[in-house]
Amino acid sequence: MEDPLPKRTDGPRPIWLRRRAGSDRLTTVLAAEAAAGRAGPEPATAKGPTEQRMATLATALRRARMENADHSAAVADLRAAEVVRLELLADAIAPVLAQAPEDCDLFDLAISPGERPRLFIDCIGFVEMDRDRRTYRFLQDTRHARIVLCESADIDEMVEAATNYVAHRLIEREKALAIDYASGGAARVVREATAPKPAPASGKAFQAFLFFVELLGSAAFFSLLAVLAMWAYRTYFEG
Repeated sequence: MEDPLPKRTDGPRPIWLRRRAGSDRLTTVLAAEAAAGRAGPEPATAKGPTEQRMATLATALRRARMENADHSAAVADLRAAEVVRLELLADAIAPVLAQAPEDCDLFDLAISPGERPRLFIDCIGFVEMDRDRRTYRFLQDTRHARIVLCESADIDEMVEAATNYVAHRLIEREKALAIDYASGGAARVVREATAPKPAPASGKAFQAFLFFVELLGSAAFFSLLAVLAMWAYRTYFEG
């Protein structure tokens, strides 16, 4: 027959048992803290969708600014190259225009800078660069549309086209002047310019004559007023 279990006593536990239990709890706490220290701090929470979009937009803006600056610099370089090519053509055309009549003010070489630089020969004819930035295009504005007179990358060919254009414009000017003269407009101007003008009268005698005429006119006017007043008085008051 087995021995019965020892009965539990309601009294306090022994001191050595309480110390052992406290030592076990302390060991457990220290082990947990050591494990937490080795694991390191808790990782930061991941960014939300809004923060990710903001970071992406800021990066895109920086990239767009850089691309825009590069594009602007490239466009400025291309425009400067176009202006240089037009200046070379202007230097080649200038001797041709120097042979035009001195009284002809139709032609005036000028480069207009802008989005599309142009070399104006007169008010309706100009040269601009093609899309390849190397080919010259000689254009003229007409009553119906804008026409292309010449298109080439050779400066000599463009100078020849400009020379022919200047010659035709001078012929048109001569025809316009001839028609104006035949219609009487220019002839009237010439007659008025060449007609002798009457010499202005001057001198004290002429001034005295004018004063005498004015005096007689004033006397006649007041005499007429007096006669009318007398007639009205006799007619309406005495009668």
